[in-house]
Amino acid sequence: MIRIMPLLAAFYSSLFGLAKAGPGESVDLPAPEVAGINQDGREVRFAEVYARGPTVVFFYPKAGTPGCTAQACSLRDAFAELHKQGVHVLGVSTDGQAAQKKFRGDHKLPYDLIADPEGKILAAFGVSKVLGGLLPYSSRQCFLIKGGRVIWRDTSASTSQQADDIRRVLAGGR
Repeated sequence: MIRIMPLLAAFYSSLFGLAKAGPGESVDLPAPEVAGINQDGREVRFAEVYARGPTVVFFYPKAGTPGCTAQACSLRDAFAELHKQGVHVLGVSTDGQAAQKKFRGDHKLPYDLIADPEGKILAAFGVSKVLGGLLPYSSRQCFLIKGGRVIWRDTSASTSQQADDIRRVLAGGR
């Protein structure tokens, strides 16, 4: 039981919003060309979104939980400013389409939420599931894509500071 406690602490921290922002890291990797179903049942091809401009792809454990809501709402609150800079946002979790639709509606999120219950998009981005896959929830991570390349990733993405992290990177302060 003692060995499980640090894992549970990490899980609850990620899920319920106790995670602190990490600095992220500059990278230069090909952006995964995947597709998924959004909250409305429509297919979203990530490469088509990347082609429209810089794209934030953020992964969150579970729709409607406090940390995930803080992360999603941080990006919602900054959406107009980011959109003026040509930035597109996609949120991804292992929740199904109905949960994504409810989450989006409950919080008036202006961007697509992608349902990935099989974890195919997670795998393409190299995003792990919490507790080493013992639970079906995505770990909290964030990626910034420009020109079809992942230029920044944060494997310990923040919750309420997610938009600030993206603004910092877009301003050149990686």
